[in-house]
Amino acid sequence: MRTMRLGTSTLEVPVVAVGCMRINGLGKSEAEAFIQTALEQGANFFDHADIYGEGTCEQVFSEAIHMNDDVREQIILQSKCGIREGMFDFSKEHILHSVDGSLKRLKTDYLDVLLLHRPDALVEPEEVAEAFDILESSGKVRHFGVSNQKPMQIELLKKFVKQPIVANQLQLSITNAAMVSNGINVNMENDSALDRDGSILDYCRLNDITIQPWSPFQYGFFEGVFLGSNKFPELNQKIDEIAKKYEVTNTTIAIAWLLRHPAHMQPVTGTMNAERLKDCCKASDVSLTREDWYAIYQAAGNVLP
Repeated sequence: MRTMRLGTSTLEVPVVAVGCMRINGLGKSEAEAFIQTALEQGANFFDHADIYGEGTCEQVFSEAIHMNDDVREQIILQSKCGIREGMFDFSKEHILHSVDGSLKRLKTDYLDVLLLHRPDALVEPEEVAEAFDILESSGKVRHFGVSNQKPMQIELLKKFVKQPIVANQLQLSITNAAMVSNGINVNMENDSALDRDGSILDYCRLNDITIQPWSPFQYGFFEGVFLGSNKFPELNQKIDEIAKKYEVTNTTIAIAWLLRHPAHMQPVTGTMNAERLKDCCKASDVSLTREDWYAIYQAAGNVLP
């Protein structure tokens, strides 16, 4: 597995992250086998959140990996906080409480990365700064980032937070590529020209913030997987054609399409299928040509101006 630097940090991470949102759906032996497969592939970066399975996903993970000091040194743990039932909450109290809960469930003393999960309309960045300072000085969190935030929201945080924002987790896939399309359709009078995110793609590149695409196989907002879907016949035909060319699966090509972008993204997988995870990891060794990348982009229904 190729590795990369996470943002401006010194943290070397695999280019594919393993999302653990559904790991509580696996039995103990299945979870153990899945995690072992990930480690064998060099995919030792595991993405969590306090709300995944209401905390049970973190607990299932720590039990399945048989967490101890030796195991902890071999993996990279990221978790997220800020989503509560009926609200978002970036208060100092909630951030600190959430991290303590994640550490307990993960059976570890520290998180490598903590992300703020979804923007909180009532955020007081001074409180976030206080929470981050406490978490950093206590050794509970080593690096910090955000999820689903646009440039000015990050700039507001940066006015008060002294720690670098190393990552921004954003929804991005071949069929959910608005952040790419609005950069192509500049000054055009079409829907693709609409800037819905404040040019977050360019902003993250300019500020060395690693974009972590979530739901890399989904279309819409958790409406389904585009691979094999009869809603995207042209796209699937093109992906299958290119997969045959590179002698890999369509799953590999879908991840390779994200990795080909020069922003040096770190896609977060969501599969709990060990074989499919292997296919995701194989994307690390595939470098699509410019022609193939654009062919897939257009097959998804995107029109070049």
